[in-house]
Amino acid sequence: CAGISMYSPMKYFGLAGPGKHVGIVGLGGLGHVGVRFAKAFGTKVTVVSSTAGKCKDALENLGADGFLVSTDEDQMQAAMGTMDGIIDTVSASHSIVPLIGLLKPNGKLVLLSATEKPFDLPAFSLIMGRKSVVGSGIGGMKETQEMINFAAEHGIKA
Repeated sequence: CAGISMYSPMKYFGLAGPGKHVGIVGLGGLGHVGVRFAKAFGTKVTVVSSTAGKCKDALENLGADGFLVSTDEDQMQAAMGTMDGIIDTVSASHSIVPLIGLLKPNGKLVLLSATEKPFDLPAFSLIMGRKSVVGSGIGGMKETQEMINFAAEHGIKA
């Protein structure tokens, strides 16, 4: 379920709540739900997508606070070091190096899907920034019920 796939890492990795800034990579089904949950938590949300045409949906329909076109080097450079965490929902092969650059020190990049090709990891950036690349699947029964209750309370629908 898209709901628990996005809710669980936000809670588990401490990316939910006021004062936090989370990036959501990809604005498909998971990304849409992720923006809704993050906003309900009071989290600042920036959508990162290779598709500039999704900007209006992210900002106007979902209420994201920002939008970055991942292929726009100037936009990505301007956002370097601004995010506490990033949840990457993209299943297509892509580089995560630019995403790691968007993280603040101690930031976490959460991968929700696996690609066929292994990722290149920038060891120096990870070590010097105390950054982490982690994975997340789905939550258990208790957390899923918590997510359902939270979604109902905040009017979040898939």
